Amino acid sequence: MKFIYADSIDQIDPEYDFLRDKHSAGRRPYWSDSYPHEYFAPPPYDGVLVSRGIVGDSRVKGKYSDAHAMRFRREGARAFLRMDTPQLKNLPIFGDCGAFTYVKEKVPPYSAEEMARFYSDGQFTHGCSVDHIIFAFRPQSQGMEGAEGDDRDRFDITLENARVFRKATRSIPGFTPLGAIQGWSPDSMAEAARQLEKMGYDYLAVGGMVPLSANEVHIALRAIRSKLKPSTRLHILGFAKAEQISEFYDYGIESFDTTSPLYRAFMDAKANYYVPTAGIGLDYYTAIRVPLAVEDPALTRASLRGELRQEEATKAEQGALAALRAFDSGKLKLEAAVEAVMVYQRMYQTAKVKTEKALQKTLADTEERVRRTLSASPWKTCPCRVCRESGVEVIIFRSSNRNKRRGFHNLYVYSEHVARISGEVKERNTEYVKEKA
Repeated sequence: MKFIYADSIDQIDPEYDFLRDKHSAGRRPYWSDSYPHEYFAPPPYDGVLVSRGIVGDSRVKGKYSDAHAMRFRREGARAFLRMDTPQLKNLPIFGDCGAFTYVKEKVPPYSAEEMARFYSDGQFTHGCSVDHIIFAFRPQSQGMEGAEGDDRDRFDITLENARVFRKATRSIPGFTPLGAIQGWSPDSMAEAARQLEKMGYDYLAVGGMVPLSANEVHIALRAIRSKLKPSTRLHILGFAKAEQISEFYDYGIESFDTTSPLYRAFMDAKANYYVPTAGIGLDYYTAIRVPLAVEDPALTRASLRGELRQEEATKAEQGALAALRAFDSGKLKLEAAVEAVMVYQRMYQTAKVKTEKALQKTLADTEERVRRTLSASPWKTCPCRVCRESGVEVIIFRSSNRNKRRGFHNLYVYSEHVARISGEVKERNTEYVKEKA
């Protein structure tokens, strides 16, 4: 089972100065910064996915700058991602059309032939056919019944695009096409899979999984797999249940893509830092928020209203940082470090939270999580490069370079997690075969 990371130019400055909170001298964005696959050796994933919707163009506003998009189109995905080195030249590059970016349109903005050219010009190794998302999922619908609104139109558009795409990509050397599955029910998704396999696809990309519960994902995959040959591979697009991937291994999943480990580092309220547990589990710690006093919106608004002095906030901010670093070096006890962090948290949360009752609950919860994180100090025992080089900075929720470093750490832990799952299942299957023999 391959973990494919969905990238959107997620980089860090390797020489970032944490003490001064400044980028390295002479840094050039993109050129001086590192992707996870450059920072770690080996890479913390089995391949990269680039969505056309992320790159963007005249029809769809992506996340790339105009200069980045132009360079991507000129150089191709492998050179742009700096995966053209001897160590990375064999790492797969997947692509999709970015269906979320045009979900409200009546038809996709790209034709199957256009996407084939995009993949060919970009030197992708794998690419998905053009799909049109069907968000509704009705587990009780039988057969091809239960379609509502334009569900059936999107189903037909996706299959017709797959039919044309299969022919359009035959001449691309070394390229593996994936037929995209969309449907409004388990049976309709299974029918889509059956038709795609009949077209000649032996690798299918399952779309529409993002809003589904874990139980619904099971129902959909079970129905899809029941209509396919055992040799037909499955890829799950945008797998939002990444932490539960072990539950879905037995459906014959060849690969899946997700951004979850990196983005939870700074988008999740509590589970920011991944740690492995015994067996094939994961646990999480909460990063300690120490926002920049002069930049945080809540603090600056409170200062403008005269509710706090900016100088006091800055002093408390620096006190929290100094305490965390002193604790990390063994020069400060746990309770003193917690109290220094909470001095700043009281200012920060008072500026944010509207009622006294909510404020007291937030402060109590925050103190509990800060104490748990510092008591465990998980970064001290983590072998990854981020934790070895950054120390306590990796657990501080503050600015992109710390937060994305923590995301890099999560990618490292998660890739090891997926490898453990694959290893355990292989071992279980080997023992089963021996028992049968």
